[in-house]
Amino acid sequence: MSLLAAHNVPFAAALLLMLLLAAFQLVSFGGFDLDADGDAGLDADGEADAAGGLLSLLGIGRLPFTIWLVLFLLVFAGIGVSIQALAQNLTGGPLHALLAAVLAGAAALPVTGVLTRPLAKILPHDETSAVGLDSLVGRRAVITTGVARAGSPARARVADRHGHPHHVMVVPHEPASELGEGDEVLLVRREDNLFYAVPLQERLLAPLV
Repeated sequence: MSLLAAHNVPFAAALLLMLLLAAFQLVSFGGFDLDADGDAGLDADGEADAAGGLLSLLGIGRLPFTIWLVLFLLVFAGIGVSIQALAQNLTGGPLHALLAAVLAGAAALPVTGVLTRPLAKILPHDETSAVGLDSLVGRRAVITTGVARAGSPARARVADRHGHPHHVMVVPHEPASELGEGDEVLLVRREDNLFYAVPLQERLLAPLV
């Protein structure tokens, strides 16, 4: 049975995509640096736990996603070709390509989940440099656009603990203060997406109490 036959097209395509992803992973060996600006967490603990449990069952999160996808495509193609060969032997003809793809996909998900467990022990996990907005409090920033006044924020640039820049809106912590372009400030608190800052020079010169 030819892999390039019409009834095996979904599985041939899956193998081709798998090879492309594998080649890309080898070229960019070392994984991906996922950077997310802002709070990306789920507040609904019940929904997060349920979704996390399902993803863990399928093996998602145990391996870098690209590696998981390569494994899934390989399993999908292998099961799909096997289904078509079995159908050919039992009925004298293969299943419709779409039906075979649905059956193979349904079977490949749990099988991939099982195979990720031993692989997860020897392969690296995803590393992320995503940070929450709260982690920017206490860091130095520079006013880049506008003049920050009470009720009138200005744009500032701040680097997170990974050295990645973020642009945030800043107002003075003291209502009577102003922060101009080029001023270096210290982010002292946050309310929603707005940060309150003090001039860094004033903070450094303030007497210790």
